[in-house]
Parts: sequence; structure tokens; C-alpha cells
Amino acid sequence: MSDKGNSLVFGFHAVFARVRHSPNAVNEVFLDKKRRDARIRKLEERLNESNVQVIRCDAERLNKMVPGVSHQGVIASIILDENVSSLEDVIVAAPQAQLLVVLDGVTDPRNLGAVMRSACAFGAAAVIVPKDRSVGITDVVEKVASGAAGIIPLITVTNLARSLRNLKDVGFWVVGTDGESKESIREFKFPDRTVLVFGAEGDGARRLTKDTCDHLVSIPIEDVIQSLNVGVSVGISLYEATRSRR
Repeated sequence: MSDKGNSLVFGFHAVFARVRHSPNAVNEVFLDKKRRDARIRKLEERLNESNVQVIRCDAERLNKMVPGVSHQGVIASIILDENVSSLEDVIVAAPQAQLLVVLDGVTDPRNLGAVMRSACAFGAAAVIVPKDRSVGITDVVEKVASGAAGIIPLITVTNLARSLRNLKDVGFWVVGTDGESKESIREFKFPDRTVLVFGAEGDGARRLTKDTCDHLVSIPIEDVIQSLNVGVSVGISLYEATRSRR
């Protein structure tokens, strides 16, 4: 829910993370005037310390601002970050060791939000998506990401296969996930510079994307389950990659 460079972020965790990491990008925060619990008091203290305007209002006004969602009585008006890092900027920032996440064909904002939250938790440098067959930052992504959308860069590339080849040229190993691969992620030794590639649940990554990968690994699951949600797959894979690289 954005307009002319501004956007509404809702939910306690998403708003608190925005205020903590980039208070200058927060215009004002609207709070349910009936909420006086400890979490709201803590948020209000941080807002006052950061000189962010607080507007107390009734729940009806909040519901009209973001209709049909659970806002928890907390909504922030923020300035959209137009200075998203380029892929080149991210690569230069950490020339020795880095972990990147690529999503090919993921169009559900809830999945993107979950992926960004996991990527932030495990120290990935960026999430990369193609210009087509992808979703950008939305209010739902912000909510599910619990603040991670304001921390980890989401980089859009025009040609995903070419971007992967460029990453390989500067020392990255591209590792895709594929349920049919006989190489288990549990035994795979992840290099210091790794790009993890994921496709959408069901269709998976495109053939050209898979063909660009150096390795394809699978996540061992019981036969009773056909596949995992992409958000869950990313969380498991990032954990294994982080553990292996350590």
C-alpha cells in the first residue's frame, strides 16, 4: 500500500524493526489508542527517542488504512527506499565470503516475506529475483518479513541466467534445490561464496536456471510429503549452508 514514494507498514515486529534500523525513513506511526500494553509502551519509547511522530487513534481509522489485514494496532507511514543495492554493490561489499538467495518464479508475497526473514536471520547478503515471474515488496511482504524487508536488499535482475553466470565468473558456486537430486543437502559442503537457488513450489525453477547451477541438492523428506513450501525450503537450506560453511 504505497503512494508517491511512501508506504504503509503494519504489525508490531515490522514497524519496530523499521524504527530500529532506519528511523529517518519513518514519517509517523499510528497506534490504537486503546493499546497500553508493555510492547506498545516499548515501541512508543523507541519512537520518542527517534523523534518519530506518534498518532493515537481509534481502531476504525486503522482498519480503513489497511483494510482486511491484522495490523495489531500498529501502522507506520514510511519513505520507500529507492536506493536498493545493485548486484555489483553487494558483491563488492564482501569479496571473500558471501551467501546469496535466488528465487525463480516465486510470486506469492507471503513466501517472499518468509524468505526475506530467513535470509536476514542467517546472514544472507541479498535476495535476488528476476524481473518477470516474481513479486516485489508489498505490505504483505513487509508484514510476513517482520522487518527484514527493510534490512536485506531485494535485487531485481533482467536476465537471471546471465546474472548467475556473472556471479560464477567472480567466484560464486551456484547451488540449486531439486527434490529429484540424489545429492543430499546434509552432506553437501557449501563453498564460502554460495548462491542458493529456489523455484516456486510445484513448478520449481526454470530449466535454464537449473542448467546454470553447478550443483543440485535435495532436502530429504518423508515420502508422505511431496514437497516443501519454498519459505520452509529456504530456511532449511540456509541453516545447512551456514552450518557447513562454519
